[in-house]
Amino acid sequence: MSGNIVTPSTAGAYTPSRAARELGLKRGEFDLAADLGLVRTVPDEGGGGRRVTRAEIDRLRGEDGFPETLLKRVEVVGTTAGAALLEVSSGRFTRLARLGMIVPVRFYLNRYRAVVWLYLTDELRQFAADEDNTPLLSGRTPADLRQKLEQGMDARPRNWRGRRLGFLTRQAAGHPWAKAAAVASMLDPVQVADIVKDPYEHAHLSRFLPKPVSYGAPNSPSAQLAERILKADEPDEIGWFRADLAHALDIARTQHPAPRPRPAPQTREERMHPVPAAAEQAPPAVDAGEHSRGLLGWLRRRNS
Repeated sequence: MSGNIVTPSTAGAYTPSRAARELGLKRGEFDLAADLGLVRTVPDEGGGGRRVTRAEIDRLRGEDGFPETLLKRVEVVGTTAGAALLEVSSGRFTRLARLGMIVPVRFYLNRYRAVVWLYLTDELRQFAADEDNTPLLSGRTPADLRQKLEQGMDARPRNWRGRRLGFLTRQAAGHPWAKAAAVASMLDPVQVADIVKDPYEHAHLSRFLPKPVSYGAPNSPSAQLAERILKADEPDEIGWFRADLAHALDIARTQHPAPRPRPAPQTREERMHPVPAAAEQAPPAVDAGEHSRGLLGWLRRRNS
């Protein structure tokens, strides 16, 4: 399969900040809405990230209940408010999150460099309304789940990474290199370099890597803590992402090979006197004197 990837024109489209104002959203709310696919974005033709077309703004503004309905769908809460929503203690809420029963959608580091996880209120309401979850909201935690918690299980970082990969894959909109870059962003650069050994492919892949999110000055304690959340750190998870990246690269190579520099044009002399293929592959010449000395030594050893 070949050919150019067609994307909607961004002529007259809005920047994320302008689109957020048009939709009555804070910038963080807009970013989350875009990640969730509630607001459809398109790549900026100038290479400046994402934009929102006027038609998409009009579509959203024309929906019933705008803007309250949209605001409700991007509402997030932390542990305390989430526990109140589920009518459980903060401790039980945290245990449910560590077990992977509820999945965070965002996180940030507070001034004490503690990780604060955020959850969609819509998802928490759905969790509480599901009768299958009633035993988890009251009574004693089942023994098998208690054992996992005692062993240190905390699914929040891994679940967040899986969710983020889904966001990035959606934004890739079928572009094979952007999809491969989404997977690569989950891995440490050393892991990526081990898989993408071709320098031209590595450089091309880097063009599509998501813009890094800053969590403090580079190499600061906050940045190092965030890095442990941003990148896969469990062996089975790393192996899964490595396999997924290798597969995505195979597809990207087939559909849109990475660009490479054109070979230098031949000089007039090279065109007039081409080097025969046999001469190009001829082995290096052997020094005649060295060859004679070696043969003479062999004869002496044979006759002795």
